[in-house]
Amino acid sequence: MTDLLAKGLARIDWIRSRMALLAETRNAFARSQPFAGQTIGVSLHLEPKTAVLLETLAAGGAKIVGTGNLGSTQDDVVEALRHWGMTIYGQREVSRQEHLENVMTVVRSEPDLLLDNGADLVALALEHGLANTIRGGTEETTSGDDRLRSELAGKVPFPILVINDSPLKRIVENQHAVGQGNVESIMRMSNLMINGRRFVVVGYGWCGRGMAQYIRSFGGQVAVVETDPIKQLEAVMDGFRVGTLDALAPWGQFFCTATAREGVVGREAFAKMPSGAVLANSGHFPTEIDTKALRADAVSVRQMGPSIEEFEMADGRRLILLAGGQMIELAGVEPKGNSIEAMDLGFMLQALCLQRVNAQPDSLAPGPQAVPDDINHIIAAAMVREFAPDV
Repeated sequence: MTDLLAKGLARIDWIRSRMALLAETRNAFARSQPFAGQTIGVSLHLEPKTAVLLETLAAGGAKIVGTGNLGSTQDDVVEALRHWGMTIYGQREVSRQEHLENVMTVVRSEPDLLLDNGADLVALALEHGLANTIRGGTEETTSGDDRLRSELAGKVPFPILVINDSPLKRIVENQHAVGQGNVESIMRMSNLMINGRRFVVVGYGWCGRGMAQYIRSFGGQVAVVETDPIKQLEAVMDGFRVGTLDALAPWGQFFCTATAREGVVGREAFAKMPSGAVLANSGHFPTEIDTKALRADAVSVRQMGPSIEEFEMADGRRLILLAGGQMIELAGVEPKGNSIEAMDLGFMLQALCLQRVNAQPDSLAPGPQAVPDDINHIIAAAMVREFAPDV
């Protein structure tokens, strides 16, 4: 056994031991074999918690063919998945083109079901005319849901249950797990103090509000940039300063994006930020911070640490970029991702939704749609039993 494989298996063992909901699901799947004879195509962040999900699906009879998401693949986990007999493509350091080639290889395996994150699998299946044999699938994140409802709207001939639309994921995973995890990732990568520092959170969806909440709990000052007037009001009522990025750029010391939109922090904001400002992205795709413009405008770039780059601008100011603009929780050195318990809930959602799509595809409409209420209720009750057994 190689050191890399041993490391991956050991990390997965710890995660598995704390994922009680998936353990319950895995035992049920082992008995009922809901995916017998089915191939599940996967494009997800390949980290230890994902490995436990894939192990659960395989226990239900599924053949797993998959790849990671750009910039977040953990090579020791890939080794473990391959050791278990799964067909997994990709590694940590790949280009965008290499990533898409890996996704295309998964699509060419003719999967019956899709486990997607960012809608890359769906998009390439449609682009290459390979969607006709797919029964359906799930989409994990806001970024993928946006693609399904915009560029791919009306084109998907099979049902996609959008996990991010579940109130369970919004509350438990996005607000509390992503919110806490992003702040911890910034602290771990930069080794900087949060207390008293000025943070600008761009986007006040569930992830953004979670970040704002946890930054404040660490003693940070928080301002919010949001275009939706209702969310603006919510941020005001939650006690946060609200303004435009143009107005807040000179004030902020840390800038955190959580919008699922491309280029929300760009040249105009860079020009107004104080020297030493730190940039971090929470979104799925590494495009919310316009890193191309930042690199083009800098007179020099220095690697200050494994996950830290310093950009010297023409006027002498220095801007700091964490994790190259990739999703901060799953990029950089020793990424942790969301908390184990939050992903236990989120991945039980994935597993039960895939089971529903596989068993009853004709009961669901084509295209993206919300998680059925009965699945939400089953999982909410299970998590309450786990966290508050006296209820």
